[in-house]
Amino acid sequence: MYSIALYFFHGDQAAASDATQQVFLKLLRNIGKFSGDSEFSTWLYRLVVNTCMDSSRRARARRAEPLESATRVPGNAAQQDDAVLARQTAQSIQSALSDLPAKFRIAVLLRYFEDLSYAEMADSLGCSLGTVASRLNRAHKMLAGKLERLRR
Repeated sequence: MYSIALYFFHGDQAAASDATQQVFLKLLRNIGKFSGDSEFSTWLYRLVVNTCMDSSRRARARRAEPLESATRVPGNAAQQDDAVLARQTAQSIQSALSDLPAKFRIAVLLRYFEDLSYAEMADSLGCSLGTVASRLNRAHKMLAGKLERLRR
């Protein structure tokens, strides 16, 4: 839950923590509403998605802070260059992902960071399989465009 929120809020740890706490509070308050029609994990992802989207709507002016890379800088110059390049690439990808509109960003996060199937995503997002596929396709195109500009 925290990792989805962290990426959704562009690495803003405070916002991700707040959203995660809100999810747990909603979970405690609404556990009785879980009907069992879907997997519990799908229901929980839906809570996370709704909470992130609601928080985002309330705080649109919030600026993104890049995540600090956990990459360790090795000893020799060639390895240091590789580490710096890897860190810059990761930051570029994170920045491109953060720039996506929320509905596309959350689709990418659920698919590639949480490894949900299209069916699980459709349940979590409250939309059809076609909408999931369309959002991912558009997100891929937007990311490719943003990352292509960075390569130039």
